[in-house]
Amino acid sequence: MKKILLLGGLRYLIPIIKSAKKLGYYVITCDNLPNNIAHQYADEFHNVSITDKNAVLHLAKRLEIDGIMSFAVDPGVITAAYISEKLNLPSAGPYKSIELLQNKALFRKFLAQHNFNVPKAKGYNSIVIALDDMRNFDVPLIVKPVDSAGSKGVSKVENFSELEEKFQYALSFSSSKEFIVEEFIEQDGFSSDSDCFSLDGNLIFCSFSNQRFDANAANPYTPSAYSWPSTISSENQIYLKNELQRLIRLLEMKTSIYNIEVRVSKKGVPYIMEVSPRGGGNRLSEILRYATGTNLISCAVQAALGEEIEKIQQPVYNSEWAEIILYSNHSGQFKELKIDATLDKYIVEVDLWVKKGDLVNSFTGANEAIGTLVLQFDSAEQLEKIVSEYSKYIEVIVAPLK
Repeated sequence: MKKILLLGGLRYLIPIIKSAKKLGYYVITCDNLPNNIAHQYADEFHNVSITDKNAVLHLAKRLEIDGIMSFAVDPGVITAAYISEKLNLPSAGPYKSIELLQNKALFRKFLAQHNFNVPKAKGYNSIVIALDDMRNFDVPLIVKPVDSAGSKGVSKVENFSELEEKFQYALSFSSSKEFIVEEFIEQDGFSSDSDCFSLDGNLIFCSFSNQRFDANAANPYTPSAYSWPSTISSENQIYLKNELQRLIRLLEMKTSIYNIEVRVSKKGVPYIMEVSPRGGGNRLSEILRYATGTNLISCAVQAALGEEIEKIQQPVYNSEWAEIILYSNHSGQFKELKIDATLDKYIVEVDLWVKKGDLVNSFTGANEAIGTLVLQFDSAEQLEKIVSEYSKYIEVIVAPLK
């Protein structure tokens, strides 16, 4: 029986564990948080930090694993690539390429060097140097940690007087103590955050979504809902797919799942914003299976173990699908989730992760989500009518902390 080592233990790993077991593999999880829920579903768990590459390497050698993967867990992506290279295991691509994709500043620099559309951007590890360099930028700006996920530490800067505070905020979420400053690209319509897949360097499944945000959330740059298919124009989707294919070949990527973010500016310019060789959080691959019938999760498991991938084709959507992230805009004790009866005929799945009395934090990042709601519609108009105003139909009730 082949062994796969999964890095992390978040809830998003549970479908990966179930898929791997269904395929007949032995599943091992590791991180330094033994109470993480996914460990309960694994065959074996080890208390090892996923950011300690050498400790994970030692564990992988001892366990004689056949494959390693970090799914929806950004801190483990570089570690998985490192172990794959050291032990000659199946990998998404070269370690240096994966390291570049996981660092926002290096990624922006690479895109600019290879003539991709890219916002003006620069990475810094010094607030003093960054402040001095801001004469070369115009507001509005976006400030981000170079190495965080889930929109943690991300801020929009409207006034130069805010810069030092925003730099400090970004640094507080960066393990490498680096941040990136980039021009704010005002989007035309919806941005996209969805999962894709390459086989031997060929982008054989490229999906785009409508990514949505809640302006009233504690962090308005944390995605709060998604829908498929995307309303990005066919012309821009073709352009972006071709550019993503060019990027994959330049980086010599192989067989892998990817979480990819793109957007089109008000000037009509399509941009590749993020590419990470892992499955996305927020259950994106699970919803894509509903919407297209393609099981990207089992394909990702097979890729990590060097197995033959089941047949995949470019996505064809069977209807209109939406996912709404359940969250609270206020911290407190969870009391109740109220869903208006209007949604009943559209609901496919309600996945609530908390129970009455549990502590709920305000929605400052994707890690503060408390569940998801999956909806299916007959038409785009029907979907937009509901999803554009989903807060009218969904209420997360919390009691104030005493």
